[in-house]
Amino acid sequence: MTPRATRVLVLNSGSSSVKYQLLDMADGSRLAAGLVERIGEESSRLVHTPLVSGPGGKRERTERIADHRAALEAVAAELARDGLGLDSPALAAIGHRVVHGGLKFSAPTVVDDAVLAEIERLVPVAPLHNPANLTGIRTAQRLRPDLPQVAVFDTAFHTTMPEYAARYAIDTATADAHRIRRYGFHGTSHAYVSRRTAELLGKDPSEINVIVLHLGNGASASAVEGGRCVDTSMGLTPLEGLVMGTRSGDIDPAVTFHLKRVAGMSVDEIDELLNKKSGLVGLCGDNDMREIRRRVDEGDERARLAFDVYIHRLKKYIGAYTAVLGRVDAVAFTAGVGENAAAVREAAMAGLENLGLAVDAERNTVRSDEPRVISPDGAGVVVAVVPTDEELEIARQTFALVGQADGDRVSAT
Repeated sequence: MTPRATRVLVLNSGSSSVKYQLLDMADGSRLAAGLVERIGEESSRLVHTPLVSGPGGKRERTERIADHRAALEAVAAELARDGLGLDSPALAAIGHRVVHGGLKFSAPTVVDDAVLAEIERLVPVAPLHNPANLTGIRTAQRLRPDLPQVAVFDTAFHTTMPEYAARYAIDTATADAHRIRRYGFHGTSHAYVSRRTAELLGKDPSEINVIVLHLGNGASASAVEGGRCVDTSMGLTPLEGLVMGTRSGDIDPAVTFHLKRVAGMSVDEIDELLNKKSGLVGLCGDNDMREIRRRVDEGDERARLAFDVYIHRLKKYIGAYTAVLGRVDAVAFTAGVGENAAAVREAAMAGLENLGLAVDAERNTVRSDEPRVISPDGAGVVVAVVPTDEELEIARQTFALVGQADGDRVSAT
């Protein structure tokens, strides 16, 4: 009897990089992980880490990797060295992170020509991400045309937002003609973290309301009611919402008109300003929260202002989503800053005691890779740190779609 295929390769294809993990969904274990970066440059870099017994540990090499096909071929070669090659009958599918799925894709989807065409149709609203995601899918198809390729969309979790939360208050004919609405992003992370938070509380996701704060270089918040997203901070693009590493977040739209008319800036220059030269880096020159906190502790006023602006915006969204949900059972911090910056968590909760929110100073400083409660015993709202795992979530969704022919079920965690 042929052993059942239970492995999923997860690919996150950027414009000049490919991140990957190979997971075995029989037990959720990671078999290998790695990164190819600077694709197309003379100094392309591949870092591969086998996570099972194999010939040695982490391997790294620098050489020219011409394109995404060459990158995936290099990844396949590294996996093969560990006995985990793409030709293995144990490989069930390849799961791809796709940033923008519009309104059509609200769940993981097996890729065919029609799906590819729809992802391509959405390029105008995700010009930095969808083309790279398409390249990764097409490259993987050429390497393994017999294997299911599954697209898992960052926007999918947010398609449950009610229309009044997703609509902008502009002329509806113009909005509909150009697909202008709030889509939200980081949905794979928000889905995973909201479910893991429910598990931490010993509840079913349908029983609790959670505010998820995904705080990395990109940052977003979501209001999750009974396991369904009802609002999120990012909008048509990832620019809207919280203050981020290099993005401004919420801003008066008339600022763009002002910059064009008064400063003589072009549309492309304004785009670069708001997406790459704003946020924390625009305010103080740094987008690393560790460095900003070091500067704050040394009395740097620019760093202090940047930190205060960041926290102020975060508090505004916590308050707004408390109002949207009506009842909040938990607030979950996740991603690089959310998981590691105790000072951010402490400052974000300070002064919100009337909302039932507080952190225990000792619990807040504990470092762990496991989900943990950091609020005091008896607090009205549980405050938690819940490490995100987007790769596992993509693998889980991919395998649930293609790997259940025999009726087996795989743990969601």
